[in-house]
Amino acid sequence: MGTLLVALQFGLLIMLAALAAPNVLHGDIPAGALMMAGISVALIAWALIHNRPGNFNIYPEPKFRGVLVTTGPYRWIRHPMYTSLLLGAAALAWTCNTFIGWGTWSMLAIVLFMKSTLEEQGMRKQHPGYAAYTLRSKRFLPWLF
Repeated sequence: MGTLLVALQFGLLIMLAALAAPNVLHGDIPAGALMMAGISVALIAWALIHNRPGNFNIYPEPKFRGVLVTTGPYRWIRHPMYTSLLLGAAALAWTCNTFIGWGTWSMLAIVLFMKSTLEEQGMRKQHPGYAAYTLRSKRFLPWLF
């Protein structure tokens, strides 16, 4: 199931990039979309600074010797990498500004929700403190979701 979700994630991201490409090539990128893309990149960088190399995985299974990270953006968000993907993908959907683009973004959000659910099952098994961590953090959006 994890491999299928990763394949869907990348396929949907490629589709969004292809849909936005004509507008990007013509320099027709809304200022809000640029700002959203910048926030996405900043969040990825912040998450990578706090996560150890080799500790994260594109598949929704925790690494065998992985360490539970609860600092930086992980203090408030359990899946900041997924949040940054959703922000970057929203910037692409906004740039292409079509029903197909926003539909693709919605499908990506569902895939990432499913992927995070699968990942959290594994994290609960591997890290005894994970259940308590879920009570003081949110899945994607601080203080909301």
